Amino acid sequence: MNISSSCIFTDIPAQLPIELCQTLFSKPTIRIERIVSKGHCSAENEWYDQNQDEWVILLQGEARLTFAQSAPVDLKPGDYLLIPAHCRHRVEWTNPDIESIWLAIHIFEAPTAE
Repeated sequence: MNISSSCIFTDIPAQLPIELCQTLFSKPTIRIERIVSKGHCSAENEWYDQNQDEWVILLQGEARLTFAQSAPVDLKPGDYLLIPAHCRHRVEWTNPDIESIWLAIHIFEAPTAE
């Protein structure tokens, strides 16, 4: 068995022309991602409408998520939330002066046996 460790706060490029999204772990019913934003946001009128639940925590930085059917949520380090499947949302703002580091856990339905 080969066990290794990494740090979620390291290996971030000095320049982030686009948001950095890296899959850290994946199985059929779960995907864990590190997302790094620095002033990045969703395109205007672009909404995420995912087939799976997403649990997200902001580890560093600041961000604002906007939802189609509820009030915006401002996030500071340590804030987390569950975004249910098909809850339309978008990243309205991330702090342009510091990297916003997110940990996102996507939870998929178990495949059905046929």
